[in-house]
Amino acid sequence: MNTKEILSRYAVGQRDFRNLNLIAVNFRNVNLAGINLSGANLTKANLTQANLSYANLTGAILTGATLTETKFTRANLTGANLSDTNLGEANLSQTHLRGAILPTGTNPRTLSNRLKAPQVQKLTV
Repeated sequence: MNTKEILSRYAVGQRDFRNLNLIAVNFRNVNLAGINLSGANLTKANLTQANLSYANLTGAILTGATLTETKFTRANLTGANLSDTNLGEANLSQTHLRGAILPTGTNPRTLSNRLKAPQVQKLTV
């Protein structure tokens, strides 16, 4: 399945794209909120500024993927392989990363600050 076909099927409501081979796919600037890419091979994929909020990427292979400004809000990356990626500018708010293989040098303690729910500030008048 190629990029155009996936985007076409997604546009008409299909969300289940499990176990696909999507090596070097270009999903730059694409809204794929809620997509199921569990078990997919996204090695060296371009996900720059993609919206993957609420996506299921359980067990996905993202080795060497470009994740600049990728939105993973509330996504499930349990067991995903994120080696050789840069999560520095990715939005990981409330993302599930249990068992994920993180990039070398990633400090889980620093990363965990970006995984928590945003704090609601109490306004005083």
